[in-house]
Amino acid sequence: MPTQFMNVKQTAQYLNMSITWVYRDAPKLGLVPYKFGRGRSAKLQFKISDVQAWAQQQKLG
Repeated sequence: MPTQFMNVKQTAQYLNMSITWVYRDAPKLGLVPYKFGRGRSAKLQFKISDVQAWAQQQKLG
């Protein structure tokens, strides 16, 4: 089964942005994470197809 999600670090690398940007600004700009787990041990992950679609929408021109 192919991987469907990327963690925050992988998402930051894919978008060539900082991890801080992914946590703080990406949700404000429409890139919504999935939350797995509860409390402090919860992990944010992003669906690969969502990240690719979001990046495509950012294209100028």
